[in-house]
Amino acid sequence: MFKPNFSQTAARLNVDDGDLWQIHTDAMTRNAAGDDIIIMSVGDPDLPTIDPIIEHAVTSLYRGRTHYSPGMGELNLREKIAAIETDASGKMTSADQVIIFPGATNAVFTTLSCLLDTESEMIITEPTYVGYQGIFNAIGSCIVSVPSIAQQGFKLDLKAIEAAVTPATRVLLLNTPGNPSGNVVSAEELQHLANFTLERDIWLVCDEVYSMLSFDKAHISARRAADKLDNVIIIDGLSKSHAMTGWRLGWVVASESVIEPLLNFTSATVFGCSQFIQDAAAFALENDATYIASVREEYRARRDYALQRIDRIKGISCHRPDAGMFLLPDVSRIAQDGYSFARQLLDEARVSVLPGAGFGEQTKNYVRLSLTHDLKTLGVAFDRLEEFVQ
Repeated sequence: MFKPNFSQTAARLNVDDGDLWQIHTDAMTRNAAGDDIIIMSVGDPDLPTIDPIIEHAVTSLYRGRTHYSPGMGELNLREKIAAIETDASGKMTSADQVIIFPGATNAVFTTLSCLLDTESEMIITEPTYVGYQGIFNAIGSCIVSVPSIAQQGFKLDLKAIEAAVTPATRVLLLNTPGNPSGNVVSAEELQHLANFTLERDIWLVCDEVYSMLSFDKAHISARRAADKLDNVIIIDGLSKSHAMTGWRLGWVVASESVIEPLLNFTSATVFGCSQFIQDAAAFALENDATYIASVREEYRARRDYALQRIDRIKGISCHRPDAGMFLLPDVSRIAQDGYSFARQLLDEARVSVLPGAGFGEQTKNYVRLSLTHDLKTLGVAFDRLEEFVQ
């Protein structure tokens, strides 16, 4: 009888994370069955991709843009991203320093796969984007988690990051603006960490996918903050800023010495991205100023409204995020932990939020809620939340 054997990578990915996603899965199942559930447990924007972008993609399809694309991506798109990075960083960026991926998640996976071995260490900061975990498991490196300073809006603890470095450290991964906390890493912090990591031959990888959705603090790219860019790698995409999650389009900006191994890896795995999607992405980046401003203001209004409602609920507190589409309320005064709160909230109030334990031990007494509904729906959700807590 055949006995199936699987790789160590498959075994590492076979992790029981049912407790983390079970509440969201249950909410989606009940919602599909007709139950009136307000889903605030996932970061998929409710805003539509605007018609001009869709029309451009359709036109591109009819033009026959359905063939293989260059491994690095279409030159037109890479040139536009390079121009944006040059303007944002104040440092000349060429199209040869840009490579396109089917989504920022794939860009993160490819990048870390090319930088880490199983015996390597990577430093991350808590709270950490829950979607990274599968990538970390697949690669199999040692992950060293450094808590941020919750009392200061989850500000980075620079001394703790430096103390976590060992001879095996190969990467420092930052997410700025952060998911779930919405913190924006300052230019001074990024400059310090860029210099610190460069001196120790450590890669500084910055996931900046929420870069266009900052409110009170301007997002500063690590490319602008760093004095030298040899070890700096930037990852970005269109999913959140342009409500294009399903289009799967992300990119990496790095020195040309980094691009070559990334190209080798992506050529062997995904073999390029769709031409018509890249055409639409280039169009979006060239014609997005008014749209991005409106999206930013929409999320700002949602954030401000949600914070006002939380202030009225005794026992729950929440810091004011500087960016993004999430809030991270602390429920420790009224619940055993974030999971028990989220489970009861779904069962009794028909609102789905994500338990904070998925983002690290530091946030086990928190929940993350997504601002991916209009103000009217948010009003209903907070009415239910307030009644539930009372």
